[in-house]
Amino acid sequence: MMLGRFYWMLTLAIFVSSPVFADRNDLALQEFRAAGAGSYIDASYGYAVFPSIGKVGLIIGGATGKGQVYQEGKAVGNATMTQVSLGFQFGGQVYKQIIFFEDVRAMREFTSGNFEFGGQIAAVALNSGVSAEVSTGGGGRTSVTAANGDITEVDSTGFVDGMAVFTLSQGGFMVEVSLGGQRFSYEPL
Repeated sequence: MMLGRFYWMLTLAIFVSSPVFADRNDLALQEFRAAGAGSYIDASYGYAVFPSIGKVGLIIGGATGKGQVYQEGKAVGNATMTQVSLGFQFGGQVYKQIIFFEDVRAMREFTSGNFEFGGQIAAVALNSGVSAEVSTGGGGRTSVTAANGDITEVDSTGFVDGMAVFTLSQGGFMVEVSLGGQRFSYEPL
């Protein structure tokens, strides 16, 4: 019975995050700008915007979303994000995500085919909410995510290995202590 509900929620999350239209990307960019990420949008070499990512979990969790990749403000490709996680987790949520590329090297790394975030980077939550996350990754890096309405920078520039990730919650409730990374596929326009 519980697994049936879980799979129903996963199907709903996939449905919610299906086709991405240009106006959804533009709206998401406006919302990120209004939430305080405008300087990143203006200064970054490129970015990938995901206007809707659906995430559900009950011991095993999953998330998926489709987005578009921009270089110097122009759309250059499409990206798909998938995530599988394992651990204590319950609930579902929908959120927007944007990944900023500090330079051409970071963008090439992301657009080289299949790219994966493990535990080495954490997202900065731009909206107010009740969440906090600490992520330690390779190379002794530690990053903190706090959903208190302030942008919490990971380092002095806000970039880790040339990338910075921000999220905006759209709704839902998720309790989670789990392991899992986001995987991205890229397809040029």
